[in-house]
Amino acid sequence: QVQLVESGGGLVQAGGSLRLSCAASGRTFSYRTMAWFRQAPGKDREFVAAISWSGGNTDYADSVKGRFTISRDNAKNTVYLQMNSLRPEDTAVYYCAASSSFYSTDYYRGDKYDYWGQGTQVTVSS
Repeated sequence: QVQLVESGGGLVQAGGSLRLSCAASGRTFSYRTMAWFRQAPGKDREFVAAISWSGGNTDYADSVKGRFTISRDNAKNTVYLQMNSLRPEDTAVYYCAASSSFYSTDYYRGDKYDYWGQGTQVTVSS
């Protein structure tokens, strides 16, 4: 069984930065592809960023491109989301997700991912 535990959320002023972490446990093939999604109050869950096992492939939602960076450390079974230049519209619960599938063009689809963390709240004040 794979468990994903997020940390690093909090309250930050607009323009500030936060780094989210997601620690994975279980068989490593279970998290070949990792991603971050977010859900704001009253809105659907949306894709934020994804990364392949090697880290050689990354993709981002247009709304965060140039501000957020996804990375992973396989030795620590951890994926990160560095968030810079935060905006009030980035306020949401951020979820880590893992897929046993290799990286592919459906990286943005929530149904690609087999495992989800419990979420961590990010609040950006104006």
